[in-house]
Amino acid sequence: MFGAKFQRKYALTDQGVQNTKKGTFWTVVVNLVVMGGVSILYLVMSGLMASLTDSASLTASLPVLAGLVVFALLSFLTHFQQYKATYGLVYGEVKATRLGLAERLRKLPLGFFGKRDLADLTETLMGDVNRMEHVWSHVLGYLYGSYISTAVIAVCLLWYDWRLTIACLWGVPVAFGLLFGSRKLTERRAEQTKHAAVRVSDGMQEALEHVREIRATNQEERYLAGLYRKIDDHERIMIRGELVTGLFVNGASVIMRLGVATTILTGAGLILSGQIDFMLLFLFLMVITRIYAPFDQSLALIAELFVSQVSADRMNALFDTPIAEGAEVFQPKGHDIVFDHVEFAYDQKGVLHDVSFTAKEGEITALVGPSGSGKSTCARLAARLWDVTGGAIKVGGVDIATVDPEVLLTDYSMVFQDVVLFDDTVMENIRLGRRGASDAEVMAAAKAANCEEFVSKLPQSYQTPIGENGAKLSGGERQRISIARALLKDAPIVLLDEATASLDVENETKVQGALSKLLTGKTVLVIAHRMRTVAGADHIVVLKDGCVDQQGTPQELMEEGGLFRHMVELQNESALWQLNRAGS
Repeated sequence: MFGAKFQRKYALTDQGVQNTKKGTFWTVVVNLVVMGGVSILYLVMSGLMASLTDSASLTASLPVLAGLVVFALLSFLTHFQQYKATYGLVYGEVKATRLGLAERLRKLPLGFFGKRDLADLTETLMGDVNRMEHVWSHVLGYLYGSYISTAVIAVCLLWYDWRLTIACLWGVPVAFGLLFGSRKLTERRAEQTKHAAVRVSDGMQEALEHVREIRATNQEERYLAGLYRKIDDHERIMIRGELVTGLFVNGASVIMRLGVATTILTGAGLILSGQIDFMLLFLFLMVITRIYAPFDQSLALIAELFVSQVSADRMNALFDTPIAEGAEVFQPKGHDIVFDHVEFAYDQKGVLHDVSFTAKEGEITALVGPSGSGKSTCARLAARLWDVTGGAIKVGGVDIATVDPEVLLTDYSMVFQDVVLFDDTVMENIRLGRRGASDAEVMAAAKAANCEEFVSKLPQSYQTPIGENGAKLSGGERQRISIARALLKDAPIVLLDEATASLDVENETKVQGALSKLLTGKTVLVIAHRMRTVAGADHIVVLKDGCVDQQGTPQELMEEGGLFRHMVELQNESALWQLNRAGS
């Protein structure tokens, strides 16, 4: 019952399966104890009926009283254990699941995140796990426990009278058959609701991230109208889904409750024919009041069980996505980066084709080319943020596809144009370069990156919080913190993605000075858009349409002509462009 298929179906951890077993066990015990209470009540009523004709039977009240005391004690203890097993243990399961999903995301290749947006992933981590939490705590233990306890009670009732047992319980399988028959329709509605919810989250996140652009272009009304449509669509789809679910759940409940009527009718007929006495019918009527109780909750929540399958499938999809794995040891012979006939496709669309070049240790190798030629892709492949689909990339003779990405990246420093900073202090943002670095080491790296100038003006110096993604700093200041982080790490390989392209002249000069200190003696791979930036490079690789079009020193490529020389000439022409009066 609780095998690997069950575990996957409800996205449970190994401990979660054990928790469900415990919850099921204690639900069975609770239901049987409650039925024991029904038996005691039956004995009491039997004694009262007998006392009408035989006063001596009143002496039986002491054992009955003792039984009531025992029942009350057992009821408290078993309900307490059931609560712990169904609710108390689930919180640990939720924690383990979220941590497991986060750990999985940490190990996934970067290409995965290009296919899934942030709102979708957030919905899985928060919304889907929340939905499954309710299933784990309220549905699984109760439902499977009710199955087992009802089967046990049914066997006991058959011993009393098989005809009344069938009249009492026939509605249970029919009701559940109706619900399970509606499963595909319920799941389809749930999937539509989930997609609508993700669209709303996407719209809200987009509005918050681009509020300046929306206001600057006077698009508030148009954008909000689109967002309102998404919210209305979500509400409409959700109402339809709940209506369909409600119809089947209430229909199943009505069918199951018909068992009360058939039990009364069957029992009345058997009493009139003299086959049973009234007390046996009374026993079955009391059993009915309790045997349906566990299913009342189950029927109300079993539709949620079907809906949860969408959430479980989304969680399983994350766990099933192949992670970037490899050896825990990386011992290259030097740090030359060799692209050996590299192929790469993104969403089955070819991006790089037979790319081969070498970035030598102690040299600056520049990647240049038109937009979309594959420059950034090469840099990300070099750090194994993505995996090649053909050929190989080697560092110091070691194929990086065989090395765990986290181990590999200990030898890399990356400074990109889009700096990522955290809502923390200047000190802690720089310390990300090397966890455990002392304050003195952090400040030395900051000084080398020319950060002292602006840090000294901050209210709390290095302990000043810089806001979300460094919102309190200018672009040049954020870039210098990124370089200080790289200097602190002091890795033998440095990847640069035009770190000065968006800076003003003054900040560009300061950042370039900091970069000069960072690059000394390293293997440097630079993505360049400005041709003057690569004038001092040792080796230039010119990419065009995902292929290596030219490579060599700047002087060799200028003499050779071709795309590199054409790009240099174009940028020289653009440097002479100036604003003119209209008509002049």
